[in-house]
Amino acid sequence: MTDDPTKDANGNILSSGDNVTLIKDLKVKGSGGVTLKRGTLVKNIRLTSDPDEIEANVEKVRGLVLRTEFVKKA
Repeated sequence: MTDDPTKDANGNILSSGDNVTLIKDLKVKGSGGVTLKRGTLVKNIRLTSDPDEIEANVEKVRGLVLRTEFVKKA
């Protein structure tokens, strides 16, 4: 695990339990065509060992891994 902090698209430091908002429409692979729309609030994120990725649950997809370049702190 690296000591680099996990940062959102604007450079704000993220921590486990934070809420984030998507800044781009994202198609979710392997979900049967689900697209998460820009502005979707993602609650209670979890940090991973990679500072460029976070784990989250949204209403249609569980165990989703998101790139931090597509989220901003809510």
